[in-house]
Amino acid sequence: MEAFSFHNPTKILFGEGQISGLGAAMKQDGISKCLMIGGTGSLKYNGAYEQIVRALNDAGVELFESWGVQANPTLDKVKEIIAQVKESGVEAILAAGGGSVIDTAKAVAAGVFLNDPWNAFTGTEKIRKAMPIYTVLTISATGSEMNGNFVVTNMQPKQKWGMFSPLVYPKLSVIDPSLQNTLPFKQTANGAMDAIAHILEYYFADDKALSTLAINEALLRTIVEMTDRLKRDSKDLVARGNLAWSATLALNGLSAVGLKSGDWACHSIEHAFSALHPEIAHGEGLGVIFPAWIEYLSEKYPTRFLPWAKNVWKEDSIALAVRRFRDKLQRWGLAASLRDLGIKQNELPILLDMIMVQPEIGGVFKLKKEEVRSLLMLAF
Repeated sequence: MEAFSFHNPTKILFGEGQISGLGAAMKQDGISKCLMIGGTGSLKYNGAYEQIVRALNDAGVELFESWGVQANPTLDKVKEIIAQVKESGVEAILAAGGGSVIDTAKAVAAGVFLNDPWNAFTGTEKIRKAMPIYTVLTISATGSEMNGNFVVTNMQPKQKWGMFSPLVYPKLSVIDPSLQNTLPFKQTANGAMDAIAHILEYYFADDKALSTLAINEALLRTIVEMTDRLKRDSKDLVARGNLAWSATLALNGLSAVGLKSGDWACHSIEHAFSALHPEIAHGEGLGVIFPAWIEYLSEKYPTRFLPWAKNVWKEDSIALAVRRFRDKLQRWGLAASLRDLGIKQNELPILLDMIMVQPEIGGVFKLKKEEVRSLLMLAF
């Protein structure tokens, strides 16, 4: 088992009605004005917006608002909100939504102290300071509510890049599973696949951290079971709660303990898909590439992938486990191939160039350009 340091500074308020504690927490932190960042307005349909306004008003925290964050958040939107932050003089950022909104909030919170927020991604400026961030989660997927990761797309060069800073961990995140009852099932399934992918990026990295691997196997089985239950009944609050907490644990550091730093090749590949086609949901893209990646690498490293087949899918064959994995995703209504995602064969060379900005990708299983080309063809 690898040596590790584990610390997570984010406080969680979990459960129905927990937004009521948000304003008091901000006030205790000395916040008198905050900017709420939202998406396209679903907050006003699931009840979150009304609860946020009431909680902040009761605590005497002045609320400013910025709307319009889309899936696969963009650098242009980040810059637009930074200008609003500087004009309004707010002291904190409140992200109310899913991973895209929270990622945008993190980029804003750090970017307001940089000459250009993209400089943090290119490495030309370091993040040395960030505004305090609070979140109200309305879709469970990325785990961004309890980590320091964020992803932004620079639309001009079509670069979708990720970044980590310990300074952008949210101070407080509210996870009320009941706010997710109105989600279309496909969004729930996309989020579930995103969480599955986060666990798998670490799970295959090492075979010695048996305690963490056992936790990860339990999380994977729970995510699948709870998503199946939500397909039958979208208002199953027990399933919502267990899926929501599993998705948070998938990328809050717990799933990585003792497992090096993970592989992340599949995330690098999918980022190219949704940078070229922003309409592609991140989770759905991962659902196409991850089974293909397992199929491809398991021929070279069968012993590394067999425990996943046995302990998650109850199969003695990796090939059968991959088939079960794909079948499950298709029953959830997700794409089975790059063609299903709307990617054309003549775009594969473009994707390959976007993916291979370095000679190889993957932190554990190193893939060179020709191997990634073969993988894309397998997934096509």
